[in-house]
Amino acid sequence: MSHKLKIAGWISVGALAGALTTVSLQTVARGSLAPLPLEELQQLAAVFGMVKSDYVEPVDEKKLITDAISGMVASLDPHSQYFDKKSFKEFREGTSGRFVGVGIEISQEDGLVKVVSPIEGSPAFRAGLKPNDLITKIDDTVVKGLTLNEAVKRMRGEPNTKVMLTIFRKDENRTFPVTITREEIRTQSVRGKVIEPGYGWIRLSQFQERTVDDFVKKVDEIYKAEPNIKGLVLDLRNDPGGLLDAAVAISAAFLPENVTVVSTNGQLAESKFVYKSAPEFYQRRAGSDPLRRLPAALKTVPLVVLVNEGSASASEIVAGALQDHKRATILGSQTFGKGSVQTVRPLGPDTGLKLTTARYFTPSGKSIQARGIVPDVMVDESEEGNAFSVLRTREADLDKHLGSGQGAEVKDPSREKAREEARKKAEEESKKPVADRKAPEFGTEKDFQLVQALNQLKGRPVLISKTQVIERKDEKKEN
Repeated sequence: MSHKLKIAGWISVGALAGALTTVSLQTVARGSLAPLPLEELQQLAAVFGMVKSDYVEPVDEKKLITDAISGMVASLDPHSQYFDKKSFKEFREGTSGRFVGVGIEISQEDGLVKVVSPIEGSPAFRAGLKPNDLITKIDDTVVKGLTLNEAVKRMRGEPNTKVMLTIFRKDENRTFPVTITREEIRTQSVRGKVIEPGYGWIRLSQFQERTVDDFVKKVDEIYKAEPNIKGLVLDLRNDPGGLLDAAVAISAAFLPENVTVVSTNGQLAESKFVYKSAPEFYQRRAGSDPLRRLPAALKTVPLVVLVNEGSASASEIVAGALQDHKRATILGSQTFGKGSVQTVRPLGPDTGLKLTTARYFTPSGKSIQARGIVPDVMVDESEEGNAFSVLRTREADLDKHLGSGQGAEVKDPSREKAREEARKKAEEESKKPVADRKAPEFGTEKDFQLVQALNQLKGRPVLISKTQVIERKDEKKEN
């Protein structure tokens, strides 16, 4: 690993509570600091003293200071954050792909938590939970009214502790309790299969510590099942990010050696860096390069990358690198636009500060921040169109978001008009039965964008988007 990477330590890109983030963990001590503004600090101390002495009831001094730090950092941009003990632990779990819980993939339905799938071998799997089960209570807490994140936090906890879930199984029309013992769960971030003879599909749901090894294994499985692969689809839809070194490695798997994958630029010297498709830029540990186990054909196999509004950070780095080097056709919707770097510095054993320190740039020098990656081929989610994509939040919609650093943002007035039309249509759709509103699962024969990706690989006609002209216009204006 290079000297600069040793300094930077751990760099990652990911999502916390819907706000997508790019992160670098640094333990290097700060150098010289500018003189402190003494007058303002005296005013801060005066306010602290007044609140402590004059407020209607006693206040916790430590909480006051913590809240002051949190407010100061949160005022900068949507991704800078002060981590207290609990949030620092959750952050680390999110990037490791490990957490302590019951082991279920969940969604929300009618205000309840719906089991999408129990993770194979997990406590929930062994307890007999099934897809489509509805969780109505977690211990003594009624689920209705909780956010999905709140429900997740209640189901997580310490290893070997118990949680009681009250389950409503619709197809049996019965409600019953299940007591489950929590344990460490390892999430699976890579899926894949031979989608049809000659064509493979690999989906990355997040860039985690094990993603590169799991990717290599999955590619090996696909090539063993189908040695004569004619085309491959790399599916990054709704992938919120993860570890930067994993993103560099996945890009390197398809690119020639030692070409630029992504660059960063900020005030700090270590923020000005170019990451290339070579082992020293993505290998985290000593030993052999995991990518050397990949078949040589992966460097030249025809490739389509699927992206959408939920593809962010690490996903955008991969898509941007493969697009700029003309290694793949990017297909789908304009991505989220999370192109800033956050550096996480420990403030103690259990707390830390996440601070925006740089922007990401594609190999051609285009900023990802507040722009995202515009696909080569715009394709809707379904044959009927993609009217609701305009309603989805992107980086540029977030309050106090950082600009691209490459000129002022240009707002298209027609976007708000399109949003209003989409809101009306969404209201009409919400009146339909849930079964009629459910989007097809990724990787199935009903996955419209995947079908179009296969058409692209085969040289067949692709059904171009009916609704995404606005995003194309935005990109032309900005560039």
